[in-house]
Amino acid sequence: MASRELVRVLLVEDDPGDALLVEELLAEVAAPIRLTRAHSVREAQPLLAGQDCVLLDLGLPDASGLQALRQLEQAAGDVAVVVLTGLADEQQGMAAVAAGAQDYLVKGQVDGDLLSRVIRYAVERARSEEIQRQLHEERLHAKEKARLERGLLPTPLVSDPLLRHDFAYQPGRQRMLLGGDFYDLVQADDGTVHAVIGDVCGHGPDEAALGVHLRVAWRAMVLAQRPVDEVLDTMQRILVHERHLDGLFATLCMLSVSPDRRTARLRLAGHPPPVLVTERGAELLSGPVGVPLGVRTKASWPAATIELGDRWSVLLYTDGLIEGRLDTTAERLGSTRLVDLVAALARAHPDWRATVLDDLIREVCDLNHGDLADDVAAMLLTRESGAAGERGADA
Repeated sequence: MASRELVRVLLVEDDPGDALLVEELLAEVAAPIRLTRAHSVREAQPLLAGQDCVLLDLGLPDASGLQALRQLEQAAGDVAVVVLTGLADEQQGMAAVAAGAQDYLVKGQVDGDLLSRVIRYAVERARSEEIQRQLHEERLHAKEKARLERGLLPTPLVSDPLLRHDFAYQPGRQRMLLGGDFYDLVQADDGTVHAVIGDVCGHGPDEAALGVHLRVAWRAMVLAQRPVDEVLDTMQRILVHERHLDGLFATLCMLSVSPDRRTARLRLAGHPPPVLVTERGAELLSGPVGVPLGVRTKASWPAATIELGDRWSVLLYTDGLIEGRLDTTAERLGSTRLVDLVAALARAHPDWRATVLDDLIREVCDLNHGDLADDVAAMLLTRESGAAGERGADA
């Protein structure tokens, strides 16, 4: 704090003589302090907003001792508090400091310089403590974000060197924590590669935690080689049991690529369909769309068989990618225009797969004239044959 910066001080003192003495001491040293007076805790509470420091007498008509300090601290937040005690009550001043006050002064043993200096030091300490508190919260925030990332966005379990996988995640506008979007990728013992991408409706830590539950359940069931219908039914049961709000649901897309990598089984639970890119161009995959998880007690998610061919890429994504606006209109991007964007990026550069997810999100944000409102998760699976595929896997 600059030495001449104006400090706003609320004096809570019922004794007119003691209050006048404080005013005269500060006037003697021309301290740049703007003093406001209150006679009781009740009178002081509505005056706390905008104050830097409170000078608090511990013997007030409506509260005494640490009771007065506690009542003001509850209302004052991060405002510095310096207590005033009589000579016989100095022990009470030390107890007040232990209870949260920045300092204490004994009436009759204070001059203007000491009073001004104690006020300024108290304000500095209060500000330093607030900064430390914020840093601590940010560290906790970062740890929580890392835990959510491990739960929602895990390391894939794929051993096929010819199958390349790329991922991207971008939180929605002005949100630092991950939302409920999740993905996973697992290769089964028979060589089938199962991919999933999902989106729990809503935003916040509760939705993210629910997304972690669903993603972990999916991986456990797939690794246990349970039938896909059983996997999805179990995920729905977990969602209904763990959700914190009735009616909370999740959409999901699951793609199971056959061991020969030429076909796949696609299941959609209220989720937008993937985009397939081959030498012929880009197209939207089609299949029956089942209801989202958590909407109906009994539901089924029929599968469609997809012909992939020898060399292909499949883009799986959450709806945050297609719900951005087009320029300044109310029109959404939509899946059809997403296919056009992917096709244009694929034509633009032979190594488009290396950067397509970042390029795609950037272009969608440009069309939206800013960050997207919803979270975006995306996965690109690519299968190339022969030496070209091996180079792609090593990239």
